[in-house]
Amino acid sequence: MKKGFITLTVNGDAHEVAVSSRHTLLDVLRGKLQLMGTKEGCTTGSCGVCTVNNARGEAVLSCLTPALEWDGQAVTTIEGLEKNGQLAPIQQAFIDYHAVQCGFCTPGVIMSAQAVLNLTPTPGEDDINDGLAGVICRCTGHIKVKEAIRHAGDYVAGRKA
Repeated sequence: MKKGFITLTVNGDAHEVAVSSRHTLLDVLRGKLQLMGTKEGCTTGSCGVCTVNNARGEAVLSCLTPALEWDGQAVTTIEGLEKNGQLAPIQQAFIDYHAVQCGFCTPGVIMSAQAVLNLTPTPGEDDINDGLAGVICRCTGHIKVKEAIRHAGDYVAGRKA
């Protein structure tokens, strides 16, 4: 079993973390850095509740990603979207459009939605469907979630206060 230290930037803050070859990025975020917003669901990459964004703004399943591969990399978790007490546009849209049900999958859904918006600021239905395809919500369909994603651009453009 390979062991070592990695330097990982999480939500803009650099951390040096001891890891082994068995640790996933999810293990580091929750177990070592105590960032509990990223949830542990299936641990097989099937549910999407562990989704975070990489430095390019793409969605990543943290339960499948070996921590050792993240040395020198950056990641954004749900905790990193809010800045100085101000929710990110996608977070505010989820509140305003009632896109939150029980809340368990919400961080993964929001991070997946943020990845969609990072690639396409005004996404179409296919963009949204593709971005949400990897996240399972057992409470409801994605109707309100899709509405929130479609309208998140309004917050960025200043059309919604």
